[in-house]
Parts: sequence; structure tokens; C-alpha cells
Amino acid sequence: MRKYNIIKDNDEFFKVECTDSYGNSTVVYERNVLDASKFVMNYWENEDDRQDSKELMHRAMLNMIEIDKKYNINKGNSDGLD
Repeated sequence: MRKYNIIKDNDEFFKVECTDSYGNSTVVYERNVLDASKFVMNYWENEDDRQDSKELMHRAMLNMIEIDKKYNINKGNSDGLD
């Protein structure tokens, strides 16, 4: 569920809390409300690309784990570096 919150943090900055449709969230600080609003729109516009990148990284990590298991790289020690 998309949601956002823009709060005047102090005299100089607005705190922007933003969550996209995938549940990814971030917090940034912007100097004015217009920039804060632009950040929210940009964050939402790029949510699919960001999610695709996360899923790609997840699959790569799973593949590395399988390679480690296949070649017994992670056997016999706690970190697999010896």
C-alpha cells in the first residue's frame, strides 16, 4: 500500500517518509514541500524497477549459495573462506 508523510522537521527541512506498493520504504529530508512532493512521485514511479532489482539480487544470492553447496565451499568452517 502506497503511503507518505511529509513533516516539517525544523526551520530548514521537511522529513519525507514514503512507502511504495511493494512495502519498500525510505526516509529523506528535503528543503521545501515541492521537492518533498517530487521525491514521493519519483519514488512511486520507480517502484517496479526497484523491486525488479531486489528480486534479481535475491536470485543471484540464491544461485551463489547453490554453487557453494555444489562445490562444498561452505563445508568444514564457519565462514567458507579457508
